[in-house]
Amino acid sequence: MEENNLKIRDVDLGFIARAVKRYRIWVILCPVILGISAYTLSRQSPKTYEASAVLLATNNVTSIISERSSDQATVSAPPLPEGVMAQALQSEEVVSGVILGLKRNSSISDIEKKRLLNQLTQETRDQKLKTISLSSRLDFNGNGTYTVTSKAREPEAARKLSNLVSEALVRWDRGRGLASIRLGLAGFDSQLKEIDKSLARKNLSSRERQSLLNGRARVQESKVRLSILENSAVGVLSPLVSAQTPRLPVSPKPLRNAVLAVILGLVLTIACAAVATISDRTIRTEEDLLPLGLPTLATLPRLRQRDVLLRGIVRAAREAGLYEAVGFLRVNLLGILVNRPHPVVMMTSTAPGEGKSSVTATLADGIASSGQRVLIIDADLRRGTQAAVWKKYDEMGTWKKLEAAGGARTTQEALMRPHEIEVLQVEPNVDILPAGPGITDSLSILNQADISQALSIWRKHYDVVLIDTAPLLALADGLVLGRHTDAVIMVVEYGQTHIHGAATAIRRAERAGLNIIGSVINKANPQEESSYNYSYSYGAPTQSGRA
Repeated sequence: MEENNLKIRDVDLGFIARAVKRYRIWVILCPVILGISAYTLSRQSPKTYEASAVLLATNNVTSIISERSSDQATVSAPPLPEGVMAQALQSEEVVSGVILGLKRNSSISDIEKKRLLNQLTQETRDQKLKTISLSSRLDFNGNGTYTVTSKAREPEAARKLSNLVSEALVRWDRGRGLASIRLGLAGFDSQLKEIDKSLARKNLSSRERQSLLNGRARVQESKVRLSILENSAVGVLSPLVSAQTPRLPVSPKPLRNAVLAVILGLVLTIACAAVATISDRTIRTEEDLLPLGLPTLATLPRLRQRDVLLRGIVRAAREAGLYEAVGFLRVNLLGILVNRPHPVVMMTSTAPGEGKSSVTATLADGIASSGQRVLIIDADLRRGTQAAVWKKYDEMGTWKKLEAAGGARTTQEALMRPHEIEVLQVEPNVDILPAGPGITDSLSILNQADISQALSIWRKHYDVVLIDTAPLLALADGLVLGRHTDAVIMVVEYGQTHIHGAATAIRRAERAGLNIIGSVINKANPQEESSYNYSYSYGAPTQSGRA
């Protein structure tokens, strides 16, 4: 089980690595652009400063609705229930005091003062304070600290705003204590009125009147004492630490924002690259062909168009990294067919343009470099290309007889007269039989010809016979020819051949009885994929050293 999990992790990491390598330009470019954009925008954003003031909360419960409370030196407000401070911070009583304090302050610039006033008014109306925030650290009894934090675009404005909010909360809290005292004074006033009503009765005895007068004196004395306490009333809150002027802004932080943007961009880009790789059903690596049961004989890199135009496909292949890749293809092919003398191999593809003709030519050149004689039969009778592939600027090539002089010089004629053909020598040990003028009824010619007899006659003169035929999904010509060959090689184009197209071509070939021994991934990008079966570290040999 652990080995299976390890393999799964290795496959996943390998898949991600391939996705990153395939889209490496975007994986690098997008995070860099996001990082630069975040840094630039952050530098242009206004600076925000933050200051904090700390309030001490002491919940001492004291009853004042009694005469005994008048003996106290101070009177405290009732304890603060949980959540009350947050509500009080957004109350009009507190915010209006803060706004008034801001208007009177002269140390804040008019622009910042106006901005803060508008922002506080709007936030209070929406009941969503952002400029001011409150946090607390309290024990089970509600004792602890409250921290008031304010944000502004000027350091002094942030300090002043925090202190104004702190002062407003302390006033609001002391107001709760005053409310209790005033409630007690109102109670004493009610007692005095009742006593005065009783004294106003005419049928009172002197003893009752004296008792009422004594009681009235005691209540009046308690009222006086409670009135004195009105000036000494305290709340639960008291200032602990005043806000200080901040030295550095809390935002923006260009470097931090740029780093976060780069990380986010990198994650998103890698995710997009993985999704794009998953949704890409074209053939790019050997692993893509494994579900089809088709081994990869070689992966050939793409030639530069400039080199092909200047030197031709074969010469350009010798001087590029393609030379080593073709060497692998040659070794793999001849290794599979080691027990078959003078093998006949058909080269085909799924659709036109995948490069089967160029692969056939470079393979023939690679086999010939080891001293073996190769015949290329251009059997794509509708669109033969071998003559153009091997054409050299001022070199027309040499015609030589194979069975009889003055015979057929095209594949369509040679199939009808296999004993009377001439071939075109294009390189030492490499001869070709051109397809001839394109025809539309190629299948009828193949059906009329004795292909087995023709191939048995021609193969005696060569070590290897390569047949370049039409794509399997375009024409049925390859299905007819492939039955008479020893092996079939499927050429697919890197990043272009769809996996379903290759599967369809393979099914057709298998139903027709063709022996498909493997595939060649052509026109690969060596910088994008690393899972190649050849190395680029060796320099290509010169033309003089091709053997």
